[in-house]
Amino acid sequence: MRTELERQDIEAIAQRVLEVLRPILFNQEKAGDGRGTIFDVKGLAAYLQVDCGWVYKQISLGTIPFFKAGKYSRFRKKDIDKWIENQMARSIPILKVMKRG
Repeated sequence: MRTELERQDIEAIAQRVLEVLRPILFNQEKAGDGRGTIFDVKGLAAYLQVDCGWVYKQISLGTIPFFKAGKYSRFRKKDIDKWIENQMARSIPILKVMKRG
């Protein structure tokens, strides 16, 4: 069985499909969380809520992951997020503290 559709019906179907898919596609972009994002020094400072001077100091100490784009330092968000996770302070068990004191 073959059904013929009018052009306006096809356009209405396409619009409805777009309405349904738009939130799904938007959420996937959001779920990606910008991990492909690349920061410059100013952008990284804003992301970390620190001064640009602090970022430059970490670059010179080699404590923060970065790469060079010519003479400019750049930072991959995914590398920075991983670095942040590794910077989380570990709590000291209360018994260790009590034994020392």
